[in-house]
Amino acid sequence: MGETGLRKRREDEKSIQSQEPKTTSLQKELGLISGISIIVGTTIGSGIFISPKSVLSNTEAVGPCLIIWATCGVLATLGALCYAELGTMITKSGGEYPYLMEAYGPIPAYLFSWASLIVMKPSSFAIICLSFSQYVCAPFYPACKPPEIVVKCLAAAAILFITTVNSLSVRLGSYVQNIFTAAKLVIVAIIIISGLVLLAQGNTKNFENSFEGTQLSAGAISLAFYNGLWAYDGWNQLNYITEELQNPYRNLPLAIVIGIPLVMACYILMNVSYFTVMTATELLQSQAVAVTFGDRVLYPASWVVPLFVAFSTIGAANGTCFTAGRLIYVAGREGHMLKVLSYISVKRLTPAPAIIFYGIITTIYIIPGDINSLVNYFSFASWLFYGLTILGLIVMRFTKKDLERPIKVPIVIPVLVTLISVFLVLAPIISKPEWEYLYCVLFILSGLLFYFLFVYYKFGWAQKISSNWSRTPDLRLMHPPEPPKVQGLQT
Repeated sequence: MGETGLRKRREDEKSIQSQEPKTTSLQKELGLISGISIIVGTTIGSGIFISPKSVLSNTEAVGPCLIIWATCGVLATLGALCYAELGTMITKSGGEYPYLMEAYGPIPAYLFSWASLIVMKPSSFAIICLSFSQYVCAPFYPACKPPEIVVKCLAAAAILFITTVNSLSVRLGSYVQNIFTAAKLVIVAIIIISGLVLLAQGNTKNFENSFEGTQLSAGAISLAFYNGLWAYDGWNQLNYITEELQNPYRNLPLAIVIGIPLVMACYILMNVSYFTVMTATELLQSQAVAVTFGDRVLYPASWVVPLFVAFSTIGAANGTCFTAGRLIYVAGREGHMLKVLSYISVKRLTPAPAIIFYGIITTIYIIPGDINSLVNYFSFASWLFYGLTILGLIVMRFTKKDLERPIKVPIVIPVLVTLISVFLVLAPIISKPEWEYLYCVLFILSGLLFYFLFVYYKFGWAQKISSNWSRTPDLRLMHPPEPPKVQGLQT
């Protein structure tokens, strides 16, 4: 009787285990090289080929222009160091989302995911893809502006390609990122080496009296920072995939310390190269700074410049899509988005529904194709949440003292970055008030309506919609994610 009862109990336990839902989690497949490639790949994109003209127009001289580029790099490095502490203290994918959740609770975290899902990430992805399509089309329309419909269709094709690659495989997405990063560094090296050779040959005339005619104001400085920091944006992207990073305590800070200064050095040297062949007036009159540089230095091989600039932008777009899909995935896992967005493909181990949804929103953004308005919305909203996140780091120094901090930056760094963030958010409103900034704030706050209706009160019909979607044939091979294990909590 005892053996029979024991055998029956074991059979019952196996039956219970077989009935438990299978879970799937993101795999740790990204090493240090892939981490550096993601930082460099998402940072060096369309910005360095578009922003030099805007930075110079606000500083009005070569000297202040180069100082702004260096200062933006220092600010990005300080911000990344703050994020390194956050990323090793809270090792969850999703970037700012879990940090805001820990520091302030669900409402600010939801507002970030709402703004990021609808405004920041899709607008950034759309800007990069539109820039890519413009550079690709430029050689085919040398004497005129490319047709808008051609630019938009090519941008949509780029979005489709990138979302497909990242939905198929994490490893494939990282390989594509590494390849385009290598191609990107080639064009950066070509411009830098060519400029340094010209500089060594004595082409220093444009650097004489480099501060002459400078008339800076707070508003001009803030606008110059906006354009410079747009080129540096991407310094925080590695924090979105900490769950997939091997040995994050070591690789996250190392990737930041190596990646950000590498980008800063490249940007300063590229601007120096531009000024070796162009005066400040000529640079301001150029429609495409890198193309003008190539025409003057690399002719008859100047076609190399738009080709490799296209590689640079498509690499940035790939890195942006790779990391942004994880933000939507984490928001869905926390119950702040539709549950279907938190599903992971069992076969491919990627957050495919989140990536596909992200691609659809981005495609909608390219229809108006107004890059300037997209940049304004993106910059304003981004630095609002950057500052709020780093302020949360200061808050958690007092409210979450028990959390393990493998990396702990001096308190003066997050305080300084927070103050600069406040300046960057308020300065454009004070210097040049626009209704767009008010609309952006109202749009972000409108997320509160969705939070209380669909998250806080959890209306049944919204849950049914998500449940019905998860039963569709396309999602039958997907499972809900397994929440990450928290050390020290055992049941």
